[in-house]
Amino acid sequence: MAELHREALDRLAPAFSAFLDAADASGNKVDWVLLDSFHASIADVAHEHKTFEKCKLIAYRSSFEVEPESMPLLAKIFGKPVIPVGVLPPPAAADAARDGDASLSWLDEQPSNSVVFVGFGSEYPITLRQLHEIAAGLELAGTRFLWALKRPGGVAPDEDLLPPGFEERTRGRGSVVTGWVPQTSILGHAAVGAFMMHSGWGSTIEGLQYGQPMVMMPVLGDHLSTSRVMHERKIGVRVHKEKGDEAFLGDNIERAIRAVMVDEESKGIYAANSKKMQEIVEDEKCHHRYIDDFIQCLRAHKN
Repeated sequence: MAELHREALDRLAPAFSAFLDAADASGNKVDWVLLDSFHASIADVAHEHKTFEKCKLIAYRSSFEVEPESMPLLAKIFGKPVIPVGVLPPPAAADAARDGDASLSWLDEQPSNSVVFVGFGSEYPITLRQLHEIAAGLELAGTRFLWALKRPGGVAPDEDLLPPGFEERTRGRGSVVTGWVPQTSILGHAAVGAFMMHSGWGSTIEGLQYGQPMVMMPVLGDHLSTSRVMHERKIGVRVHKEKGDEAFLGDNIERAIRAVMVDEESKGIYAANSKKMQEIVEDEKCHHRYIDDFIQCLRAHKN
């Protein structure tokens, strides 16, 4: 499903580019363009057509409550108004997602707040070596884990993804699932106590929505800035990356996991801060206020 979604977005890029070309050629003014600037293909088209340079304002999926230090700086960085539209959390996980799902059934058997959910999304450029380092970190940490494993690009269909003997050595405390998983239902499950992820903004918001401390392994541009904010606010731990190494190493992953899941003092801090952020993300009145303000801003700029 993730591959089909990415392919669909890639196919939209030429049409988006043709639309902007036609608008420029005819002299027609484009009032609004809403795009995911961090999707590679769409971002390239936006950069080619100087969309950000030409626009009068930028809508940003965040809020002053979530990013109090960053939000005031964005207008200076972009040189134009940046309008927060709120964090726009997804709908709460539906009970229907539980029907017949093996990952949720496995979680039902685990103690409360004992499981690290590992999920890196469809855009994360992971390698086979990085998978092995993640496996090493999970094994060394000794905690329970649920790993939504995706096959890296360029890896043969018949090639083993995990180190020899990994599943046998972690049997009873770990579950590796290939294919789609109901991520929001997993994050909302009582057994889950932390979220290991890439710090993509969508996944970060889902983690905040369910009050999950984070173990963060950022690679791409927005991942780096998001993980820095979450790390500085002690909502999660950004895994240390050795200078000159392309992969996050297993022992550094282990230390990050243990900080949010095992060490009594530090895990209490991360859990408390995550719950505070959960209250902000769950505030529907706050979300509605941001959307109302954004609509009024669009009307004012159009007129």
